[in-house]
Amino acid sequence: MATNPTAVKGPTDTSPHPVRRPTAYQRRMRSITGLHRRRRLVQLAVVALITAMAVRHQLESATDAPSVDALCPFGALETMWTWVTTGAFISKIHPSNLVIGIGLLAAVLVAGSAFCGWICPFGAIQDALHWVKRRLRIPTVTVPPRLDRVLRHGRFVVFGVVLVASATTLKLWFADYDPYLTLFGLSWAFEPDLAAMWPALAILLGVLAVSMLVERAFCRYLCPLGGALSILGRLSILRIHRSASACTDCDLCTKPCPVGIDVAKAAPVVSADCIGCLECVATCPKAGALEVTAAPPWAHLRKRLDATVPPGPLPVTINRRRPASQRAGANR
Repeated sequence: MATNPTAVKGPTDTSPHPVRRPTAYQRRMRSITGLHRRRRLVQLAVVALITAMAVRHQLESATDAPSVDALCPFGALETMWTWVTTGAFISKIHPSNLVIGIGLLAAVLVAGSAFCGWICPFGAIQDALHWVKRRLRIPTVTVPPRLDRVLRHGRFVVFGVVLVASATTLKLWFADYDPYLTLFGLSWAFEPDLAAMWPALAILLGVLAVSMLVERAFCRYLCPLGGALSILGRLSILRIHRSASACTDCDLCTKPCPVGIDVAKAAPVVSADCIGCLECVATCPKAGALEVTAAPPWAHLRKRLDATVPPGPLPVTINRRRPASQRAGANR
């Protein structure tokens, strides 16, 4: 059939630089960069707020300006027993501590320990130290897996000691050694008293030095609030779920985890030690391999049990009762 040379043709792309769709790698890098920016902005805003409160408290102490203690949710856990039994708060505890603490506990039941990954100001300082370490090319110290598992119980030991000491002494016993309060309280800058502060300063400098070598070392091994949140985090509704069928075992998700969780081997729900930073989800190149799922706590537990039980029927041993004549013969 002859073609009509006068037929109208459709529009053609005459641009010298045709538009290219982003590759999978480019989309993944954009996702990682966007997550980094959002998390860093939130952390920076919280650090700025805490620092401003501390400066105001130091400069306007005569006007009863609140200290950084007023925004510490751990104070609610320390005073909980005293408040329930006597109706009073222990020394240096404000009603705001209880409000923030109860709100945090409710948030943990929904989103796990996301407070640690997005809001905690001392966690933000440790993240900043890790950034400095990478720029200075300081080698990272890898804690052996067996030792790491033992050290992670330190958070629960510190948490138990702090609760007992606070209930018996009726004061913020941990405040004298808390690296968060030592750093953000700014007493070292406005009211330096090395003779009285040297134990707290030594602990703070030691924690910061170790955090330069082991990322988020305080969060992993010593933070009592982190220990409490990880216990409650096992009941959270939102959890990161790993699909073994979609996973390609590339291990890219494990590398950016700031608390050293082996995400690539999660079976199937990521550990309750997770701080909810979502770095692993943003880094994963395979769609559907890592996802934030919402389910009741017992559903997450069932997924974990299903992953540990081998497929197929379980072996069952049936002990048949022998006839009386055989039992009598065996007893002779």
